[in-house]
Amino acid sequence: MDHTNETGKTDETGDTDDMDDMDDTPVMYVQSSVAGAAKILVVGPMGVGKTTLIGTVSEIKPLSTEATMSQAGARLDTKVRPSKTTTTVALDFGRITLGGELVLYLFGTPGQQRFLPAWKDLARGALGALALVDTRDLEASFDAIGHLEDLDVPFSVAVNAFPDSKPHSEDDLRSALDLLPHTPLVICDAREHQSSVKALISLVSHLIETLTEAS
Repeated sequence: MDHTNETGKTDETGDTDDMDDMDDTPVMYVQSSVAGAAKILVVGPMGVGKTTLIGTVSEIKPLSTEATMSQAGARLDTKVRPSKTTTTVALDFGRITLGGELVLYLFGTPGQQRFLPAWKDLARGALGALALVDTRDLEASFDAIGHLEDLDVPFSVAVNAFPDSKPHSEDDLRSALDLLPHTPLVICDAREHQSSVKALISLVSHLIETLTEAS
């Protein structure tokens, strides 16, 4: 799926190119009306659109740590996304304020399986996670979702709609991903601001319900 980043370059895998230097970007401070903040992970397999989603919603210039993939890595990780040439090797970072009162600090995790051990540190202090899914390769999402469950991080699932994705019913997706009934499942387009924000709002609503039930 063609995804255009803020530099005007297109990345059909859903992840953006390395971001430009931040020296010429005006500083945007947190609004004085903000009453709370939360650390949120954005997870999923390589090329599912994590970098794109964070870049789409971030009110500050997002930080992206991407590197060119080795030939060995490309052979292992580009089954569905053969044109993918770069991958996040540390994290993506962005920030969004919801309703003028809640700041979400978004941390995108590396998508390649060999980086899963690094999640333990990245997940420390996270209130929840948004798990992005590509229906063209649902199996690739199993590790990310399973790792969130192992780390006991509450999450919601957002299906990033690629143009060549086949339609699936919600029941079929829930069954294929083995989701619990209360786990939110939404459809989004990581390139579109409103669609991506709605996915994050769905997660926040789920987290509020979870915290309320636990109190």
